[in-house]
Amino acid sequence: MSSLVQHKYLPSFRHGLCTKSTQIQRIRVYCSTTTSTTTAVKSKSNVKQLTVEPKLALPSIKVVTAANRPSDSDLSLQSTWTHRAWVAAGCTTLLISLGESINGAIDMHMWVEPILAGLVGYILADLGSGVYHWAIDNYGDGSTPLVGAQIEAFQGHHKWPWTITKRQFANNLHALARVVTFIVLPIDLVFHDPIVQGFVGVCSGCIMFSQQFHAWAHGTKSRLPPLVVALQEGGVLVSRSQHAAHHRPPYNNNYCIVSGVWNEFLDKSKAFEAMEMILYFKLGVRPRSWSEPASEWVEEVEIASQSQAQ
Repeated sequence: MSSLVQHKYLPSFRHGLCTKSTQIQRIRVYCSTTTSTTTAVKSKSNVKQLTVEPKLALPSIKVVTAANRPSDSDLSLQSTWTHRAWVAAGCTTLLISLGESINGAIDMHMWVEPILAGLVGYILADLGSGVYHWAIDNYGDGSTPLVGAQIEAFQGHHKWPWTITKRQFANNLHALARVVTFIVLPIDLVFHDPIVQGFVGVCSGCIMFSQQFHAWAHGTKSRLPPLVVALQEGGVLVSRSQHAAHHRPPYNNNYCIVSGVWNEFLDKSKAFEAMEMILYFKLGVRPRSWSEPASEWVEEVEIASQSQAQ
C-alpha cells in the first residue's frame, strides 16, 4: 500500500495578508503480509498490519489576543534615560566622524574618495548585519557573556516579531549605540583622514540604525513615513517583503537588515550553511536552524493588527 499523506492548511496572518501555512502532519502507513502453514492443510492467510509512524509536525500558529499578548506598556519595550544617553553618545560620535570627513574633504579638495568610502561602508554594514544576525539567531542563549541579552531578544523575536514595532526608539537602538560609542570614539580621536572617517561614519551609522531599519521592515505601509516606504521600495533600506521571508520556514535566510543587498548572494551561495558545517565539524556545535522548527520559532500572530495592516 502506498504511503498516505494528509495535507492540512491553516490561515496565517502576516501584516494582514492571509497565506497558507506549510504542511503540518504526515502519516506513513506500512503494510506487511504474513503466511501461516499447517501439516494437514496448506493455507495462506494474509494478515494486513498497519504501522503508523507520525512525522514531527510544525507547531500550530497561536493567535495572540489582547488577553495574552505582550502589553504596549511593558517596561521591556520602553526607553529609559540610560538608553537615551547611550543613543545620544552614539549619535555624537557619528556626527563627529562625518564632520571630520566633510571638513577634511573641503580642506583637501577631495570629494569622490570620501563618498566612495561611505558607499563601501554602507555595503559592508549590510553584510555585517547579516553575519551578526545569523550568529545570534543560531548560537548561544541568554547566559552568553556580553551579548546574552541580544541573543535572547533576537531569538525571541521569531515568536513575537511584531513587538519590535512597539519598542521605543532608544530602547531598540541603545545596545548597538553603546558598541558604536566605544569603537568610533577612539577612531575620532586618532584618525583625521576624510576617507577613513567617511567609511567609519557611514558604516557605523548604518549598523547602529539597523535595528530601526529592522523595525520598519515589520511595519505596515500605511503607518510608515512615505520617505521610508520609498527607500524600502528603492532597495536603499531592507524591504518588508524581503524580510518577511526570514520569518517563514526554514528560518535560515534573508539575515541582512540594512539594505538586504547581500541576501540573495548569501542565500544562493549557501555561505551561512557552509559556516555552520565548519563550526559543527570543528566545535561540534549545531545551529538552531538545523532543528525541526519548535514553538519558539513560530510566530504568534497579533490578531488586533489584522484589520489595520495593508
